[in-house]
Order: sequence, then structure tokens, then C-alpha cells
Amino acid sequence: MRQFSFRLTPGQDLRREIEALAKRERLCAGCVLSLVGNLSHVVLRMADGKTVKEWNGSYEIVSATGTISPEESHIHISVSDQEGGVVGGHLKMGSIVGVTCEVVLLAFDDVLYSREFEASTGYDMLVVKTKI
Repeated sequence: MRQFSFRLTPGQDLRREIEALAKRERLCAGCVLSLVGNLSHVVLRMADGKTVKEWNGSYEIVSATGTISPEESHIHISVSDQEGGVVGGHLKMGSIVGVTCEVVLLAFDDVLYSREFEASTGYDMLVVKTKI
């Protein structure tokens, strides 16, 4: 197991930077351990799998979890506004760091995550393979 800890600065795209690190480091399987910071623009796909919503302002990241694979990441995130209202969903490209974002990822060297289309759900679903 390996860990990657880094800080993002204002204007960086949170998901794009996570996926760029995964490609750069040839990360075959991993997870989001911690995301702490602020977003100035939030783009989330909602639970129906179709609706995408966007917010501008100052939003604190209050939770995040997800899997990281060579093809793409599957990250869920919750953010709170200035009144303490919380919204969450599937993190999309275009979610932009405001003040900062501290990122901690874990990489697993003994497995490979991939995604394969599953007709019953209509989505590409996680497939875990043991590396030989």
C-alpha cells in the first residue's frame, strides 16, 4: 500500500487533479482517504444518475469517499454552504478549489480496479481483479 498526500491551490479542478495523479503514478487501484478544503465552484451529479447541479460561492468539503482506477474515479462528496446547509453527490469535473484542498489517497498494489458496463444498472460498475 502507498499513500499520496498533496495540497491543491485555488483554481485547480479537484477531480481532474486526482485523476492526473492516478495516471502519473500508474495507480491501478486506490481510494480517497481524506479531502479537506474549500470549493468555489461545485459540480455534482445527483442520485438519479442524470441530473447535474452546479453551485458558485464558498463551500467547505465536509466528507468525501471514493474509488480510483486507471480509467476514472468514482468519488462522492458532501459540501456545506455559509449557512451550514449540506449537499452531496457524485463529484464531476469542474469542481474548482477555492482556498485550498488537502488530498490524501491510498493506493493498493495487489489489485486492479476497472469498470465494465452492467446492463442491469446501465452504468459501468467496479470490477476488482487480483494482480498476479
